[in-house]
Amino acid sequence: MTTEPTTFDQPWMPRENVRITDVRAIVTAPEGIPLVVVRIDTDQDGLWGYGCATFTQRWQAVVAFLDHLRPLLVGRYPGDIEDLLRLVRFTGYWREGPVGNNALSGIDMALWDIAGKRAGMPVYELFGGRVRAAADTYLHAEGADLDETTAHARELISAGQRHVRIQTGQQGVGHYGAPPVAGSFAWAKNPAGWRVEDYLVRTPQLFAHVREALGDGVELLHDVHSRLTPATATALARSLEPYRPFFLEDVLAPEHWHRLAEVRAASPVPIAVGELATSFTDAARLIREHHVDYIRSHLSDVGGVSAARRLAVLADIEGVRTAWHSPGDASPFAVAAAVALDVTSPAFGIQEGHVYNDETHEVFPGMIDIVDGWLTPNEAPGWGIEMDEAAAARFPAGLSGHDAWAAGVRAPDGALIAP
Repeated sequence: MTTEPTTFDQPWMPRENVRITDVRAIVTAPEGIPLVVVRIDTDQDGLWGYGCATFTQRWQAVVAFLDHLRPLLVGRYPGDIEDLLRLVRFTGYWREGPVGNNALSGIDMALWDIAGKRAGMPVYELFGGRVRAAADTYLHAEGADLDETTAHARELISAGQRHVRIQTGQQGVGHYGAPPVAGSFAWAKNPAGWRVEDYLVRTPQLFAHVREALGDGVELLHDVHSRLTPATATALARSLEPYRPFFLEDVLAPEHWHRLAEVRAASPVPIAVGELATSFTDAARLIREHHVDYIRSHLSDVGGVSAARRLAVLADIEGVRTAWHSPGDASPFAVAAAVALDVTSPAFGIQEGHVYNDETHEVFPGMIDIVDGWLTPNEAPGWGIEMDEAAAARFPAGLSGHDAWAAGVRAPDGALIAP
């Protein structure tokens, strides 16, 4: 079947007569976390591509936006990836933001999947080939108290991890990565409130405890989750210096990123930021203005693997390392894209990892897994991953639980804290 080009078709003849016939979103939640996948079909039998467009907290908006973009792409030649991305990005006039960029990212990754399949190569070969065999990863150790966190970290190390992010319970729900615990203080306005002064005491205690128990043979990381001011971020970094953190993550909220340079200059430990960058330009500014030691962007928020390739080149020029954001709200296609960058970029630093459940493996046959702490790209053409839509339909997505959690992140006086 030949699809007639739209009025938006490029003014030159494509190398081959391959055309996009459909663009659609598939939403599934095998771990209870909504994942948005873009599927792009072509008029060639068996030729389609998948990409990640997951904005878990507002996934319905991304799905609606993708449906709006469909007429721009149907009838187009899928090999002109850059032109198609510019078309999607610029035709709306107003641009950037997580909804539009997640939709754009899913399209981008799906087009690269198609490109790899047409070439008969894994995508990383299209990026110039490997500079390393695999990507080293870190996983997350957590617990209600110091002993539980340490025990979890020890389990991960026994499974082959060389890098572990450590989080432990704090009073209230304003901290991140571990369950709330009962504290020694009570506040009439909000007994479950989170208090920064306690966090600044508790976190060095956590590092001291884990270092003493596990020694110097493991790299330790920590996620602040944007809770601090420039002054308190600097104080925390200095207090952790004796324990050699691999990096300290997201010390400031994006509203205060203009002050990251002063925090980094005063910090004796590496700073990793970028998870909340919702455009390529925001992420590039973090690198170019020397705000970070590690750029941690979420591929689906910054424009996909094409945008992240540019960030990796810029990071290499500026002496910054990559640490792509990839927790459970990144689909296996986003993981594959991140690892393709990891093994082809000299700027690679570390890769965030996630251990998916069996149901996710059922939905995404061919997905790559962490083995002995390493992620290795598939050798099959494209991403080497397919999607079982019948299995995906068994795990329908509901509303993200993040809204309810974020509404409870409050200080002892009841004030809402940005999560």
